Amino acid sequence: MRRLTTTVAALVMLTGAGTATAVAAPVPVPASADCASGWGSTDKSAEGADCKPLKNIRTGAHECYDRVVFDLGGAPSRLGYHVGYVDKFHQDGSGDEIPVGGGAILQVYLSAPSYDPSTGRATYAGKAGKPLPGVDIGGYRTFKDTKFGASFEGQTQVAVGVRAKLPFRVQHSGDKLIVDVAHTW
Repeated sequence: MRRLTTTVAALVMLTGAGTATAVAAPVPVPASADCASGWGSTDKSAEGADCKPLKNIRTGAHECYDRVVFDLGGAPSRLGYHVGYVDKFHQDGSGDEIPVGGGAILQVYLSAPSYDPSTGRATYAGKAGKPLPGVDIGGYRTFKDTKFGASFEGQTQVAVGVRAKLPFRVQHSGDKLIVDVAHTW
């Protein structure tokens, strides 16, 4: 920034004070200017009763946001979910508090069990209070921690520890629930 100020001052002195013509100097634009989301940080939810089992949870780091994707065992006609920030993460069923790292906790409820309802066999290997299996968030800008809560009465509960209470959006696409958390406001 100091170099830019010095360059502009030198141009003004060379052209004469008061007679300077408009000089198109590059103005540094923060990366977040192109990432404005308008998503907000309030709870987002949809009602649904179609219980396709959860198969996998994966994440991805993007230029403007970090993403978590919940892969289901088929495209539900009406997928239910509730996503929102909580002060503490409590496991469904037991009520036990599960510590989650980061400056804020984003809790995701999904109307999909992590087991096959007809056989009771696990379809997703999450363990209560443990990080999400196969998910490595090292180097992410926003995600700081992940924890599996429970799969209780047809719902699966997950927590994502984020750097701060940042804007997020939720999208349902085919057999996926997608949660994006912006890097900045």
